[in-house]
Amino acid sequence: MNLSETATIRVLTVRRAVVYDGDAQRAEAAAQALRELGLEPLLIDHAALMRAVIQSPHSPPALLIGELGDCDWVEIGAALREQLGDVPVVAYGPAAGAEQLMHAVGASRVRPLAFPFTSAELAAALRVPAQATLEAVRDVRMPTGASTAIRNVVRLIRQVAAHDSSVLVLGETGAGKELVARAVHEASPRRQRPFVAINCGAIPAELLESELFGHEKGAFTGAVSARKGRFEIAEGGTLFLDEIGDMSLPMQVKLLRVLQERVFERVGSHTPIRCNVRIIAATHRNLEQAIARGAFREDLFYRLNVFPIETPSLRSRIEDLPLLLRDFIERNAAEGRGRIEFSARARAVLSRYPWPGNVRELANLVERLSILCPNRRVDVADLPPKYRPPELLADLEADEQFFEETDLAGGPASTFDSPEEPLDEQEPLAVSTFARGEGAEVIAQLPPDGLDLRDHLYSIERHLIQQALNRANGTVAHAARLLKLRRTTLVEKLRKFEMLNETAAL
Repeated sequence: MNLSETATIRVLTVRRAVVYDGDAQRAEAAAQALRELGLEPLLIDHAALMRAVIQSPHSPPALLIGELGDCDWVEIGAALREQLGDVPVVAYGPAAGAEQLMHAVGASRVRPLAFPFTSAELAAALRVPAQATLEAVRDVRMPTGASTAIRNVVRLIRQVAAHDSSVLVLGETGAGKELVARAVHEASPRRQRPFVAINCGAIPAELLESELFGHEKGAFTGAVSARKGRFEIAEGGTLFLDEIGDMSLPMQVKLLRVLQERVFERVGSHTPIRCNVRIIAATHRNLEQAIARGAFREDLFYRLNVFPIETPSLRSRIEDLPLLLRDFIERNAAEGRGRIEFSARARAVLSRYPWPGNVRELANLVERLSILCPNRRVDVADLPPKYRPPELLADLEADEQFFEETDLAGGPASTFDSPEEPLDEQEPLAVSTFARGEGAEVIAQLPPDGLDLRDHLYSIERHLIQQALNRANGTVAHAARLLKLRRTTLVEKLRKFEMLNETAAL
């Protein structure tokens, strides 16, 4: 086939078919029909087709051919007969081309298909069930959560996944931007090809070009051998450019050229290499502000910002905290660490924390506690001090509704004990007299007619507090020790139960 280096032949390689068409718009229409079947379209040139597909030992189950333009049908026919002898061919181009193809390959192998065609018609021609090809995308790992914000993110991921549009994932550090990028890749037709990530801010500017585009032997000091760059490694798949906002301006210029022309050169070489990768970029920076400062190119921003996805911070979707905790607990247990659970009070304290490190910080905390507190319940006292500041605990103690809810779900109020703060020794407080027996009988089983649980628990708690006071001879500090409470907490409970002599000095 006589093709110049600037030929516009478009080739789309898919998991179940190869689409080869000289008309770019028609090739894209065929690719979209394949995407609707859950198949994987890849854009390569003629040389790549001959090298990677026809000469490959792993032949595709079918070949779709449109209009090839000025080509050598003898060469095409010989290649198909010798290398893809058992592969059926679908001809959807002009009738004249279909006739030439049938003559070159053999009429029995060619299945004509009128263009334009639907995905169902293509599935029938390929003889594959349209629904079966969609099974691979059902188990894509999406961001965890049930909040409105995270449901919107999942919706955007599913909408853009089937298309090759560039995606810009925005959000704070640790919010899960790479998870969003991976979900887009795994839900896309490119899922069978590599997902390659590179942190543009972690690599020195002088080395980033080599990391992205590769280099030839001797290109610079230390280049003892040729090396592929991330673009070549990700061929046919997705390249994730994390922290794109930290890329230097000279490198931004080179990246923009590659995104525009889909051609790059290795460092130390002048040989152009065509690439077919989907670009997903991410940053925690405000790129529009960076553009105003002259730190980011506006043309590159618009090239990347085709389909933006804003990843919400954890504090903006704190209602997802229980689901995230469960997810991280299960993950750590699967990795061999201890299985833990969080008391209701611990969860309440964590829900008031601002989470500057977002989901990544939460994942690290759960991993740390899985090591420190294996196979048991994690309470407030087990949390690192920064997650339970004294002012927060004081606010929660003053919240009567918080106590009522968490005492029922999270066990005794000892979770707010502070070992650093000793209990004050004080004289006995004047306490109203209550039955000085050893306690009340506790109902262990639900009566046939039921009971008022709130009143019943109220009575039990009041009895236990009275027993502790009796045993401590009325000294609140000693009674608080018996009940594993702080003295101020017990004083509040005494007020709640009207057990405190209001004339006594506090």
